[in-house]
Amino acid sequence: MLTVAFDIDVLARFGRALADPIRCRILLALREAPAYPADLADTLGISRTRLSNHLACLRDCGLVVTVPDGRRTRYELADERLGHALDDLRAAVVAVETDRTCADAAEKGCC
Repeated sequence: MLTVAFDIDVLARFGRALADPIRCRILLALREAPAYPADLADTLGISRTRLSNHLACLRDCGLVVTVPDGRRTRYELADERLGHALDDLRAAVVAVETDRTCADAAEKGCC
């Protein structure tokens, strides 16, 4: 049986993954298609070392997995539903951002 503590842990791991713009870019790239680290580093314009650290974080969070491919290792989202979740989360945030309910939202930084 799932518990509130489990739910909190899952959401905290997802939040940790999304807390860094590079990790967000990696997840969005992997949403489109699996990729090899060297290709991801080139696409994102970051060093392979830096990419490796972010991929390790995403693996620890349970969001990406490695798939052996001969002598290489390919990365992909751990579950295709994560791609849909990213799309839904982005759409929800954009919808909330454009539909502020508080007249003072811009001044107070709320809503």
